[in-house]
Amino acid sequence: MAEWTEEGVVAAATTIVNAKVFDGTRLQDWTSVRFVDGLITTCSAASAAQDGDEVIDAGGGTVLPGLIDTHVHLVPGALARALTFGVTTVLDMFSEPDVVARAKEQAAACPNVADVRSSGVGATAPGGHPSMMYAPFPTLTAAGQAEQFVAERIAEGSDHLKVFSGVGGLWPSLDSGTIKALVTAAHARGLVVVAHVSSTAGVEEVVSAGVDVVAHVPADAELDQALVERMAEAGIAVGPTLATVENTLGEPGGAAVAGDPRLAEALGDGWARRLASTSGAAGWRGREMPPYSRAEDNVRRLADAGVTLLAGTDAPNPGTVFGASLHRELELLVRCGISPAQALATATSEPARVFGLADRGRVAAGRRADLVLVSGNPLTDITATRAIERIWRAGTPCDRRAFVASAAEAEQLAAFDAQVARAVAAVRERWSDRERWSDFGERTAP
Repeated sequence: MAEWTEEGVVAAATTIVNAKVFDGTRLQDWTSVRFVDGLITTCSAASAAQDGDEVIDAGGGTVLPGLIDTHVHLVPGALARALTFGVTTVLDMFSEPDVVARAKEQAAACPNVADVRSSGVGATAPGGHPSMMYAPFPTLTAAGQAEQFVAERIAEGSDHLKVFSGVGGLWPSLDSGTIKALVTAAHARGLVVVAHVSSTAGVEEVVSAGVDVVAHVPADAELDQALVERMAEAGIAVGPTLATVENTLGEPGGAAVAGDPRLAEALGDGWARRLASTSGAAGWRGREMPPYSRAEDNVRRLADAGVTLLAGTDAPNPGTVFGASLHRELELLVRCGISPAQALATATSEPARVFGLADRGRVAAGRRADLVLVSGNPLTDITATRAIERIWRAGTPCDRRAFVASAAEAEQLAAFDAQVARAVAAVRERWSDRERWSDFGERTAP
């Protein structure tokens, strides 16, 4: 696939030289990566450039596989915004079929947006989470409905299954037997099963049901060590979504993202204002919330036991934004005690392995040329992932500044505001003392 260089000349292939290369698991001794027709052809210690190539001098910077955000919820512009921060693939964890279909069509037709895989509609009880965020959608009331539910999701184009454990939550929930039946039905059809949890009891429930991935790390209590070891032995992965958890529990994560000039450069004023105004907003005053430190302690416990971790943001929850918040997630994971190389794997090779994305997540000959070039060395400073110089999705360079101030950004900001408003209204409805939520409503206003 020919590519246009910045000078407007068609290049048959692109070769990066003078680089450090993280292949998705470790730093290699390569200095050069060549790709053509959307695929990596050569990784070598010497320059792989051939006559006619567009040659990119990395200047000692680091080449990474395109990042994978393992937990988002689609809104207009999500794929374009994610790509501007080096996220070349997003895994959607609940969206309605028409939204998913449009996103997949866009990803297939347009090289300037991230690729997408989706669960479509997740499995929950009538009135259960996340009913407050979406129009009416199919739900379950009994285990006998599991096979039909899974078959319908596959017919709609779902790539994996999302189930919701409501143990410890505020909303109606599926019973354990129904969750187990869903896992059995999904596995019989070859689907990875991701389970939303909101408590340590919920983790126990979904682990016993045999899910593949636990979404969110609970902070209501310390994870039992025996349970953690069961998860490690069973190969169950965890996507902690600390970038959302920290804001939910009152930490200023959104402000931290907006305040980093390396992220702010491609963020735009509209998103920066919203991140700052919603930062810590979900740590709703008047409701006793657990300490955020417990969430990090639980992630540390998981990591120490050898449980696979997956980087995900749960964007666009308050205090998060597509793409940029994944860099915050990596920083928080390192803060939990894993190495920068391990953190990078949580957003590259590990999600590719867990979700069966065999063509990406690694820098290697034959893989998709989903690549990010950063100017620093994230293996010594994980925040260097934010110093992005260039991004390629399937070999096509990304214009990082095209999204800001575009019609797509305006649509996305409006969708974000509407989603926050729905969430606030739903939670207020669940809590009788509405005065406790007044400050939250003020702080989430754009």
